[in-house]
Amino acid sequence: MNIAIVSAQALTSDTPAIARELARGHRVTVYTRSAPGQPSKGVAIEQVAAGPDVELSESDLLPYIPDFSAGLKRRWSKERPDIIHAHSWAGGLAAIAGSEGLGVPVTQTFHGHFHEGQTPVRRLECAIGRHARAVIATCADEESELIRMGVPRRNISVVPSGIDVERFRRQGPAFPRGDHPRLLHVGLGSDPGEIAVSGAATAIAALAAIPDTELVVAGGDDLSIERLRTIARNHGVGDRVDLLGPVPHTAMPKLMRSADLVLSLAPTVPTGLAALEAMACGIPVVASAVGAHLDSVVDGVTGFLTRPGRPAETAVRIRELLGDMTLRTAMGYAAADRARSRYSLERISMELLRVYERTCA
Repeated sequence: MNIAIVSAQALTSDTPAIARELARGHRVTVYTRSAPGQPSKGVAIEQVAAGPDVELSESDLLPYIPDFSAGLKRRWSKERPDIIHAHSWAGGLAAIAGSEGLGVPVTQTFHGHFHEGQTPVRRLECAIGRHARAVIATCADEESELIRMGVPRRNISVVPSGIDVERFRRQGPAFPRGDHPRLLHVGLGSDPGEIAVSGAATAIAALAAIPDTELVVAGGDDLSIERLRTIARNHGVGDRVDLLGPVPHTAMPKLMRSADLVLSLAPTVPTGLAALEAMACGIPVVASAVGAHLDSVVDGVTGFLTRPGRPAETAVRIRELLGDMTLRTAMGYAAADRARSRYSLERISMELLRVYERTCA
């Protein structure tokens, strides 16, 4: 199968890894407007010139979509793909326009990032969702949102994000640590202005009720880190919070294996990759009961789900796990088994291929 993947901006989430997995038995080409970055093994990357060669905000990106779609149409008119998989509203808009008249089915993934209200982008998202031959949701929560947008239920397939279970596994090296229990929170969200209600802020507030324990926070820019440092001081736990800033993805398995628990407490969770990667490392998670977490984390089996923005409730669950090594170990084994059996790149790529085959048929 000749698969075309379209992204107006650089690929994010697990998409590059899935593309490499698909390329084991199929021809995969990624079409992107901005700089493609490092090439992926077995995956062809074509940059379609449309506007400045940098990441753009949504308002700045929209004027260049016609040029991007025209470039796609020129390429696909010469060599027609069998299936097109567009990512985000901008990729979907370009893919639909670029494939017009070619008879190539378009599948669409929004990655759970939807706009509220009757904004122009929201109207575009609804139109793209209804036009695409198939829409791929990453979790049941996203499927419900797509139905509210008017996407026919029969056109929606739920295919979760996938993880590299060979890199993220129970056995392997871990970063050094002290004698106190270690909590690790991964991810700060995309809006530093909302840092006070972020998952990391909830984790810091919860730490105030968990004595003799350290919290390591991975992610965030300088502004976010400074705001979290202030929050930690205000809660009297500044000496027990280690704000690492951005951590290379290649270092995350070692960091996760150094923790007793991994926290993923964001108020919105489109993919839930951090929780999945921790589970694959055999580390129980305490996660916010939203989005993809509702599908991936089995409450009381692979970790605990808590309501977002509830530090007291979160602290109770953390203390329960830290105080019971048998429970923590059992949950770690269950988490690793679930991550490996349900969320491996191999399985997720097979599920995507089934969606592609049904769409082509």
